[in-house]
Amino acid sequence: MTTKRFEDTAATAIIGQKVLPGAEREYEMWQEDVNAAAAHYAGFLGAESSPPTPLQPDWVVVYRFDSIAHLQAWINSATRQSFLDSGRKYFDGPATQQVVSGGTEPTDPLVTVVVTHRVHPHSVDDFLAWQRRMTQEESRFEGFRGTELFRPIEGLQDEWTTLYRYDNAEHLDAWLMSAERQELLAEGKRFDDYKLRTIDNSFGSWFAFEENGKDAPPPSETKTSIAVWVGLYPTVVLLSLALHPVGMPFWLGLLVGNLLSSFLMSFVTMPHYVNRLLGRWLRPPPEESRTRTHLIGLGIVTVVMAFWAGLFYLITTQIWTLP
Repeated sequence: MTTKRFEDTAATAIIGQKVLPGAEREYEMWQEDVNAAAAHYAGFLGAESSPPTPLQPDWVVVYRFDSIAHLQAWINSATRQSFLDSGRKYFDGPATQQVVSGGTEPTDPLVTVVVTHRVHPHSVDDFLAWQRRMTQEESRFEGFRGTELFRPIEGLQDEWTTLYRYDNAEHLDAWLMSAERQELLAEGKRFDDYKLRTIDNSFGSWFAFEENGKDAPPPSETKTSIAVWVGLYPTVVLLSLALHPVGMPFWLGLLVGNLLSSFLMSFVTMPHYVNRLLGRWLRPPPEESRTRTHLIGLGIVTVVMAFWAGLFYLITTQIWTLP
């Protein structure tokens, strides 16, 4: 897979922050307030934070805006600076920050590595050639899912930023520790002023970029929970009705029913029913009114669940009386 470069479209800031031991809960509440403040700025698409994991030692916050200009307005705003001043008591050292713009969209949650390089203007061509060799080599490793290269952003970031993705941590580690990578790093010694951060797949498609910059942020946990409820209720009831004549013991019926419902939810209910029904509510186009989209989505949920509740009431009380 070849490296891609993109013009100024949707912009994402990836911010890492070490937090003092014992201050995690206070920091998390503070970060929620910061994210809420960011939502009031023009071009805001979404914000998400993730606690440390074995792959990701820092707290990581991701901001998505529809353009570099709007992201820069938030990053440099007096509002954010005021929050940073009040939150310093939770920080264990300075934060790190990378900004990327544009990109392509992977289909699955992946382990993402963010690498930044400072490159002298006279060495750009050599750096690009070296990056191409790096991409060619890492693409031969199992689990490789793609790489993208982002130029410096004037007034916001001086470094070149590379994102590369693997399907899991084991395959990523095989590349990071490989002799092939060490050899390439030795070849590119002049570019050894770099920072590397691994971010696990808890963000899912937060590291999915579209060239037109019109992608929406991932659904909130509340929307996700409601969507699962919309799919789970009819799936469980229909399975229970289907398995009832078999006459399995209660414990065995639940065991089999849960297994079947997991498969149905993954391969049928969510992709072919819920996502089609609630797609515009879960991931609304950024140009649409959020209030209107939210109200329409809740209206659809209400009507659909009322339909299923009424149908199953008739089936289980008027047509077929279950014990």
